[in-house]
Amino acid sequence: MKNPILILVLILFFVNGFAQADKQNIKVVTNTEPAFPKGDNALFTFVYMNLKYSDESKKKYVEGEVTLSFDVKADSSVTNTVIISGVGYGVDEEVKRLIQTLKFSPGFQNGTAIKMNTMYTFPVKAH
Repeated sequence: MKNPILILVLILFFVNGFAQADKQNIKVVTNTEPAFPKGDNALFTFVYMNLKYSDESKKKYVEGEVTLSFDVKADSSVTNTVIISGVGYGVDEEVKRLIQTLKFSPGFQNGTAIKMNTMYTFPVKAH
């Protein structure tokens, strides 16, 4: 009598062990980076069309790239703008000023809008 009960308990234990859910516990995180709603080309065109070069930068024919890092908050606003590299003569600050006036699509993590940092490099040419 003990044998059938023991066998039944072993079978239940064996079946229950294979019926468990995925034991890897993999958590999938999906991210969407912040972006300018009309696309990168529209962003670069906006900066190109609205950038006001200083007289000194025009005299020196300044050209190069301005790299900015900034946070896009969940409400689409731009904060914590930092000039990573630039060309000087007030051009860097002007690009920074323009970016701070814009709204970006926020970054998303698992479907929730969050504050996320992003970085852009803008070509400039003062002639």
